[in-house]
Parts: sequence; C-alpha cells; structure tokens
Amino acid sequence: MADFLPQADPDFNTFTANFVGYVNSHLAEFGLVAADLAPLVAALSAWTTAIAALGPAVAAAAAATQAKVSAHDALEALVRALVAVIQAKGAAVTDTSKTAAGVPVVDTIRTPIPPPVTAPIGRVEVTGVRKHTIHFVDETTPTSKAKPAGVRGAEIWLKIGMTPPASQDEMDYITTDTRTPYTYDFEPADAGKTAYYWLRWVNSKGDPGPWSAMVSATITG
Repeated sequence: MADFLPQADPDFNTFTANFVGYVNSHLAEFGLVAADLAPLVAALSAWTTAIAALGPAVAAAAAATQAKVSAHDALEALVRALVAVIQAKGAAVTDTSKTAAGVPVVDTIRTPIPPPVTAPIGRVEVTGVRKHTIHFVDETTPTSKAKPAGVRGAEIWLKIGMTPPASQDEMDYITTDTRTPYTYDFEPADAGKTAYYWLRWVNSKGDPGPWSAMVSATITG
C-alpha cells in the first residue's frame, strides 16, 4: 500500500493544512477533543513558518554562490596575470622568491630521453602473395600494443635470402613504424625466398634500443 502522505513539499503542505483544519472543525465526529489536536496544530504552525522561510533562504544562497564564483574568477584572473608578469622577468626574480610566493619555477634544463632498454617481440604473418605483415609488441607487455614510454616507434630491418643474417651489415633498413602492424610487399623475384627480420625500438631522438629475436617467413609466390 502506498504511503498516504505526499512527499513533495507543496503537496505535503496542502495535505496537512487540510487534515488539521478538517479534523479541528469535526472533533466530535472523530471522537477527539481540542487537547488531542493541540500538538498537531503547533507542529503545523512550525512547518508553515519553516517552509515560508525556505524560499528566501534558497534565493539568498544562490546569490551568495554566484557572488563567490564571480569573486573567485576575478581574483584568479588577476593572480594569473601577475604571475605571467613575474615569469617574464626571468632570472631577475630568484627561484627562492618564486617558490616562497607560490609561483611555479620553470625548469629550463631538459631531462634527457634515454635510449630504450627493452626489445620488441616480432611476429610475421603471411597475408597475401609476396606480402608479409609484421606485428610487434614490447617484451615487458606482450599482450598490449602500447609502445614503451619515450619510444617513437620500431625500426624494422630485413634480409632476403636463404640463410639467416649474421650481423646488422647484412640487413637493410625498411622503416620506423610508430604503430603495429606494418605490411611489406615484395618483388616477384623474391618469391620462394625467406625474409628475415630484426626489430628494435627507437626514441624520439632516434637512439636505438636492443635488437629483438629474429623472426622470419617464406615469401609466397
């Protein structure tokens, strides 16, 4: 059974005013006396006073909130403007003074980007006639396609022949791919030969990391 008392304030106000007024004018009908209704009459009066004061209080709170927001925005804009002036003075204002005032100290010394320390794991897929697709992930996160921090992409090197390469001198640089996988198309003369791949990460400066294990696949004709 649903609650007979309305939950919304306006409906609750209407209901209680009607209830108290009607019962008060029909006490004998309900088998009541004035003393029975006195606490309810007092509670209704307190409720009526409280609900009447709520509207102005809400309006005042909204106005106070807007005033706070406007004051905050104005103060923030002035602080940022003055901080910009201070920052523009460069070394004329010491870092100690900036720190004491809460002004950010700009780091003018660039942190060097180290060469990659991990290697890619390569996988070759024959995806068509004279076509290979090379997939690569990092050895520390083999289930993710994400590159290591500071890495720009993977260098892919290739040897086409019948024997694996013994050194980098036997390899040809293909590309630096920033997103796995990479697809490579071979010449008709390469059909039947084996493609051997070495991969390594490079950072944004072009510094390389260690080589991957070699991966290979036959070039279909």
